[in-house]
Amino acid sequence: MSYVKKVSLSTRDKQELKSLDTYLNEALEDSGIKEGIMLVYCPHTTAGITINENADPDVRIDLKRALNDTFPNHDYFVHMEGNSDGHLKSSLVGASESLIIHEGKIIFGTWQSVYFAEFDGPRTRTFYIKILEG
Repeated sequence: MSYVKKVSLSTRDKQELKSLDTYLNEALEDSGIKEGIMLVYCPHTTAGITINENADPDVRIDLKRALNDTFPNHDYFVHMEGNSDGHLKSSLVGASESLIIHEGKIIFGTWQSVYFAEFDGPRTRTFYIKILEG
């Protein structure tokens, strides 16, 4: 058995890390699946999916600062769409995460959450949740 859900969300800032935990838990409950794998996928080239700490909001600030230091929005990029840095940041962060489902719950580390990483907002975005039983 499998389950898939397409989710729309709106971002407010140029760069933002938005927790997806509520969306993921709702999808898991709707699926009825108790054991398996959850895939979270972002179909955008200037956004991504990542796992990071959820207890200290300063971690998200530091991550954005580090990515901006690594990939600043400069004129020297060959592709000049105005969001060149967003393409590079999303490539580094990645487009998906895989999570283990056990006994009807997502297995997370103590402080972990899944985040939608926006690098060219604000926009209305989509992401997909696929749950495979097994």
